[in-house]
Amino acid sequence: METSYFYVLLCCDNSLYAGYTNNLDERIKKHNSGKGAKYTRARKPVQLIYYEEFEDKPLALKKEASFKKLNRNKKLLYLQERGVELCGHNLVLRE
Repeated sequence: METSYFYVLLCCDNSLYAGYTNNLDERIKKHNSGKGAKYTRARKPVQLIYYEEFEDKPLALKKEASFKKLNRNKKLLYLQERGVELCGHNLVLRE
């Protein structure tokens, strides 16, 4: 069975992008080359700040969908709780 990944990118405008893939390195290269998602084409370069591994694609897709439903503060809290250094990326929780 092929490993799938849920991942979060930090875009150059300080926005977050979440997605899934079965090849993390190749997907990040595509985003930075302008051949990734439409959202990231105008916001490159992007930087991988977080990912999770899953045994199959449906689980990774489910995680991506649930993450995308969160508001920005909840996304940042999710990342912070999993060890992502927010201040190192100029990401700030809003009051």
